[in-house]
Amino acid sequence: MFEHDVLIIGAGLAGMRAAVEAVNRGANAAVITKVHPVRSHSNAAQGGINAALTDRGDDWTDHALETVRGSDYLADQDAVEVMCSEAGAALIELEHMGVVFSRDEHGKLGTRRFGGQKAARTFFVGAITGQAILHVLYEQLIKANVRVYEEWFVTSLIVEDGVCRGAVTLDIRTGELHTIRAKAVINCAGGAGRVYEPSTNALICTGDGYALAYRAGAPLMDMEMVQYHPTTLASNGVLISEAARGEGGYLLNSKGDRFMLRYAPEYKELASRDVVSRSEQTEINEGRGIDGTVLLDVRHLGRKVVEEKLGYLQEVAHDFMGIDLAEQPIPVRPGMHYMMGGIKTDINGATSVPGLYAAGEVANVSVHGGNRLGANSLLDTVVFGRRSALAAIEYGKSAGAGSRNEDLLASEKKRIQALLDRPKGLRSASVRRELAETMHSHVAVFRDQQGMERAAAKVKELKSAYGKVAVDDKGKVFNTDLIFALELRNVIDTAEAICASALTRKESRGAHYRVDMKKRDDANWLKHILVRQSAADGDPKIDTAPVTITRWQPVERKY
Repeated sequence: MFEHDVLIIGAGLAGMRAAVEAVNRGANAAVITKVHPVRSHSNAAQGGINAALTDRGDDWTDHALETVRGSDYLADQDAVEVMCSEAGAALIELEHMGVVFSRDEHGKLGTRRFGGQKAARTFFVGAITGQAILHVLYEQLIKANVRVYEEWFVTSLIVEDGVCRGAVTLDIRTGELHTIRAKAVINCAGGAGRVYEPSTNALICTGDGYALAYRAGAPLMDMEMVQYHPTTLASNGVLISEAARGEGGYLLNSKGDRFMLRYAPEYKELASRDVVSRSEQTEINEGRGIDGTVLLDVRHLGRKVVEEKLGYLQEVAHDFMGIDLAEQPIPVRPGMHYMMGGIKTDINGATSVPGLYAAGEVANVSVHGGNRLGANSLLDTVVFGRRSALAAIEYGKSAGAGSRNEDLLASEKKRIQALLDRPKGLRSASVRRELAETMHSHVAVFRDQQGMERAAAKVKELKSAYGKVAVDDKGKVFNTDLIFALELRNVIDTAEAICASALTRKESRGAHYRVDMKKRDDANWLKHILVRQSAADGDPKIDTAPVTITRWQPVERKY
């Protein structure tokens, strides 16, 4: 058994920012991660990080308003105010840590304009912003001598008398299970892209953090809000960053028409992501697509801009499609990208389970609502990663000592051994693929009651079938077959929560667009949807919560 003041699950930007803050404040903090930290999915964030700097004539309240509007008024405005007001300091702090942000011809930090915003307030490192920040934070982690349980997998949270006291974990390299006790746990386990197929997300994004909290009794909020990014490669789901449109790229249909002029005449290609994705899908569905795609065209920007500001995208286009972006448009389509929903937290990362905190994509502090603005995700991670660490440390000062009961450890050993002992059965990969393709078919850009019911029925069927999943590799050392089977359980639980929430919301708002209920209904549905897993039967139970409105009353979104 291991013990710490704070245990942080996940080594992406939120997790590492929380760890650095905790250690710098004198806490005994540790990070547990199933992959090497710089292989965390934050590595894949491309476009940039938003901040309104006053010396640029920008105001954080403008950023906050556009964030609230982009959310289709589902974001909690107190949380948005916190994020946007702290953005400038967070950005400069990263720059001082060593993030080499791109600069303009005058040597000042360079910006580009991202969707849903009038101002150019997105700071960037080419098209590898997430990777750049991740590596710098990892350096800070090493400098602070933070204990990292690298290539360890959390199988369950320890909850005793309603209080989170740590986690049961599997050392992937040895196959041994261990208990890690902590006064407070911060869940920063990242997204759930592999609940869908295809997705821009890495294969490690299997909803682990959502499922851990769900099974521990914490509510998940607004899980129906699943973001489809407008520009992904049809062949494999690889992301083509919003940076391309931020630099001035156009979207064209099969007739060569710049169709966003019709759908969003003011913001055009830089309307909110849900609006652009629906516009593209409408063009495709109505026969103006090209083999299920539309074209992203940056040729008019010139080779110098393409190679200097969009160099990574040029590499992706060449490697996967054999396309030179300076000479040829690239086929793209909407693809699953990000979870706006997540573990319900307050503005300090606290969940309803004492001792359990959350930050980053896995959390829902409610700054994204029904639609996240591009480049707000990195900001979310660093602002609320830091705040959750401060709150967890403060909580830990008065947290009583937990028991030394090892019943959960014994139970987890028994559960995993049962998986290993099963002689033959279903393959986890085929089950996950069937579930993920079902979700993409029925809970995607466009939805309706019948399709969502089909998805929910399939999830329920596969949840039952999980008891027949077998692991062919019976060994202990680095048993990835076993990890896939454990991840599958998390994928199923996360999909269950998404379907239950989606079927509950009887309107269209943000990313949740129902073709059978096309209007937003503020009178009845300006509220959050909460889903908990019933302790009695394991089924999802639904509740609602009010949206916090401080300054901006809901109005119709127009771009």
